[in-house]
Amino acid sequence: MLVTPGPFFALALASISLIGPLAVHIFMPVIPAVKAALGLSDAMAQLTFSIALFSMAFSTLVYGSLSDRYGRRPVLLSGLCLFLAGSAVSAAANSIGTLVLGRLIQAFGAGCGVTLVRAIAQDVYGRERLVRAFAYLTMFYTIGPMVSPMVGGILIDAFGWRSVFAFSLLLGGVITLNTYLAVFESRPPSATVRGNVLRDYVALFRHLRFTAFVMQSGCVSASFLALASASSSLMKEVLQRPSTEFGIYFLLFPFGFLTGSFITSRIGPRAANETMVFVGSLLALASVSIQSGLLMSGHLTPLVLFVPGFFLTMAQGLSLSYAQAGAMATEPKLAGTAAGIGVFVQNFCGAAFAQLYGMLADGTVTPLVETTAISAVLGLVVGVAPFLTARKASNDAP
Repeated sequence: MLVTPGPFFALALASISLIGPLAVHIFMPVIPAVKAALGLSDAMAQLTFSIALFSMAFSTLVYGSLSDRYGRRPVLLSGLCLFLAGSAVSAAANSIGTLVLGRLIQAFGAGCGVTLVRAIAQDVYGRERLVRAFAYLTMFYTIGPMVSPMVGGILIDAFGWRSVFAFSLLLGGVITLNTYLAVFESRPPSATVRGNVLRDYVALFRHLRFTAFVMQSGCVSASFLALASASSSLMKEVLQRPSTEFGIYFLLFPFGFLTGSFITSRIGPRAANETMVFVGSLLALASVSIQSGLLMSGHLTPLVLFVPGFFLTMAQGLSLSYAQAGAMATEPKLAGTAAGIGVFVQNFCGAAFAQLYGMLADGTVTPLVETTAISAVLGLVVGVAPFLTARKASNDAP
């Protein structure tokens, strides 16, 4: 019989969401430090960041499918152990090869967090409370991005870049122990979940709504991660600001996401998934357009980098929960797989555009403008598709 979730379970589930930021956001102020310490090019320094996103993206596909077949809890605990191992390897790295390997393992393990948290939430809280549960979980998730870059900046300035991985190892160990003690199995292994994984993907992607929902999340995430990684380099190398200051300004990003998620939690199921995804897409494009205009006119300041980013992440907060719920509702029996695909697309698009920025980086704002503009326009194109389809279906109904 399924155990009734209590506050301790909910807190433990939310804490797992910190694993992603410990692999991604805390590393952002490390990029310039690693570049200087190891004598790397812009593209190679950016690789130490984007490789984690690529690794996390592909791992989410594995975790989602495995959890549908073998249960949530053992797969979740295995991923957390991989995160700990990767953090240890990264902390001890003396070369770019070892660091990249450690980041690969760390991020592959971290991919279990956000994927299985979503799947477990659907198992436990049910469809009626799912959007609101997602909203509260993502609000908690913002604590990681909110605190991680600032903590990372302080650690770098005080103890060097290796201390960031030592901190991740320590906090990750606490989260793993808490998960072992508090998170019960929400979906035991089932012989009824069979078949080819590729067939499951085809079954999901044949739905236009599913494809549009996951691609919209990916494009908006790409705009944010390109901006976040570019801001780190521009603040340190062009504006000559310390890592700690970057971490403080970075607070505007998660505050924006928190604001959007809070609005989502208040609206809940009263708004259609299609409507909120469309609204988020419009806000993301408007934010990027305003920032691009200011940057191209010569106004490169911390506020120009981070204030539009507040509204960009607010757009994420407004639309992400609805896009997730809409995608996972497409084929309920494949909810774990759908969650994995959703996180995969988010991380893969983010990694691709962050690395694209690193390849184009030339010490000017032009590469930032180009990467965020492309991703935001694509986000609006896919974000409007479910909205228009729903309106057409409504108009055609008798």
